[in-house]
Amino acid sequence: MSFGGFSWKRLLGISAAKSRISRSIGIPLTRSGRQRKLGAAFGCAMTIVSIVILIAATAVLAMIR
Repeated sequence: MSFGGFSWKRLLGISAAKSRISRSIGIPLTRSGRQRKLGAAFGCAMTIVSIVILIAATAVLAMIR
């Protein structure tokens, strides 16, 4: 809870500690951060899968002809 820019968590160092832990383990501690990271990884995987499917389809078509 913040009152006019004041935050108890920030004063006590909780925000900085969470940030350090998150960076060291490589996994975001917030739900939105985890979803964003998963979405980025899934998007990259989809690109690779699409390329592999395209190459496989081309090879199959070449064998048919």
